[in-house]
Amino acid sequence: MATALRQLRPQAAPRPTGAWLRWVPALTLGLFLAPVGAGLIGTWLPAFGYFPALGGTEIGLAPWRALFDYPGLGTSVWLSLCSGVLATAVSMGLTIGFVAACHNTSVFARLRRLLAPLLAVPHLAIAVGLSFLIAPSGWILRLVSPWATGWQIPPDVALVQDPYGLALTLALVVKETPFLLLMTIAALDQARAGDRLAVARSLGYGPVTAWLKTVLPAIYPQIRLPIYAVLAYSLSVVDMAIFLAPQTPPPLAILVFRWFNDPDLAMRFVGAAGAVLQLALVMAAICVWRLAEWGADWQGRRWLTAGGRGGAGWLSCRIAGSAMTGLYGIAAASLLGLALWSVARRWPYPEALPVSWTLDNWVRQAYGLWWAGGTTLLTGIAAAAVALALTLGCLENEQRRGLTTSGRGLWLLYAPLLVPQVGFLFGVQVLLVRLDFDGTWIALIWSHLLFVLPYVFLSLADSYRRLDPRYARAALCLGASPNRVFWRVKLPMLIRPVLFAAAVGFAVSVAQYLPTLFAGAGRFATLTTEAVALAGGADRRVLGVYAFLQALLPLLAFAAVLAWPSRRHRASAPPAGAAL
Repeated sequence: MATALRQLRPQAAPRPTGAWLRWVPALTLGLFLAPVGAGLIGTWLPAFGYFPALGGTEIGLAPWRALFDYPGLGTSVWLSLCSGVLATAVSMGLTIGFVAACHNTSVFARLRRLLAPLLAVPHLAIAVGLSFLIAPSGWILRLVSPWATGWQIPPDVALVQDPYGLALTLALVVKETPFLLLMTIAALDQARAGDRLAVARSLGYGPVTAWLKTVLPAIYPQIRLPIYAVLAYSLSVVDMAIFLAPQTPPPLAILVFRWFNDPDLAMRFVGAAGAVLQLALVMAAICVWRLAEWGADWQGRRWLTAGGRGGAGWLSCRIAGSAMTGLYGIAAASLLGLALWSVARRWPYPEALPVSWTLDNWVRQAYGLWWAGGTTLLTGIAAAAVALALTLGCLENEQRRGLTTSGRGLWLLYAPLLVPQVGFLFGVQVLLVRLDFDGTWIALIWSHLLFVLPYVFLSLADSYRRLDPRYARAALCLGASPNRVFWRVKLPMLIRPVLFAAAVGFAVSVAQYLPTLFAGAGRFATLTTEAVALAGGADRRVLGVYAFLQALLPLLAFAAVLAWPSRRHRASAPPAGAAL
């Protein structure tokens, strides 16, 4: 602090306080909420037959009749509901069970440190790796064949793209549980969990019962929106479902995506109606979840007053710790499978490892990797930089004006995460076409910004707000302007949380699939779009190259942040992970 203060020279006259900061929140809301609203309108109108560019000049219900007459629609809706709700419920149950049973244990501390690399891996990379892991010719069956199973050829069993969507559900649980775990850990400090547990334990309650009765009621309101975001994503995911969900019929989101890309332009109306149905499905699921919360609250109050104190909790800790460790193991094995396939020359079944190795897979794909990787890198850096600048402006304005974030503000922040991407991106594409921005770098970065900005804000807000205000106050007393305090005191002290938030934003951008397709008009190839395009191919080696590089870029970004030299004066360590 002394070094930073010596760089500040007393000023004879007050400096401007940065009145322009007052406009940053409005600009931020406009940049990432206006497209969502315009996209919804641009999707709703064609859903009711109004799309003059395609000859739809009258409002009607013809698209809805065509939608409900489509074969297999009911199965698609049911499949989306089952996989999405089940994945969310299991993820939440694992998170709450693990934190309740293992809080303040060595297992909890170890797995908490591993959150960052797991959260950095894109959803698509997990999906591809898991398909390599659990397929009939996957790594798991190779490890136990033929000595345990007797299988010399892969069994004829639908383990990937199974009719019940269980593979998709498992992949969602593997990816979303760490996100909910991060949000829960962040809420523990705000709820003063340690003090609550100490009081409950002094009254004779067991560790698990004490946590469930005193901490969970305090933190659940803070993790409610993240749970809703997980529910909305799980119900409408497209890229993971292309690899893991059944395709005849597929989940509703894939069906809508197919209609939007159908050569018959008239199917755009049906696709718009399907997108509205997808939005209604998500909103209905959130409402039902909210009703379930009220029911759980009523039942929980009776349990709270029943007086049961529970046991020592050692068995619960072992079970919860093993389950969470297994989840981490599945993620790690999926990534390792990607790496192995990317350098395999021959890997016949049932060999546990490739019988010959090569780097020719990478060499042959070098040109495509160069362009797709470069586009991914540039788009991610640009989107993360813009999101970081807007986030810093909002947080600095919040502190200078003494504002606090309300519940309504949090809902606005989560809006792009609660609305299904397939439910409004078609409308955004129509808007971009009318503005003559489709297929441009501006449109591509803007579309990524819609989803990057909320995660960057959530990653940085706590660290920024926890910075001791006495540092800034001392600098102001020495005559420094607020702007100078920001650049010379706050930013140097918060450099690691700031870089960590930038890495989060970059990782979120790398994982975007639908925004790239809709805003890029097919002119931009990223690692994600190329990997999905290879889903129908039979060469796992090429798919492994693209999927592994897609996972590697965010991991390198987080590694660079973690390797950043520690500063003597910093507000706090970066969070243990980020929401992806």
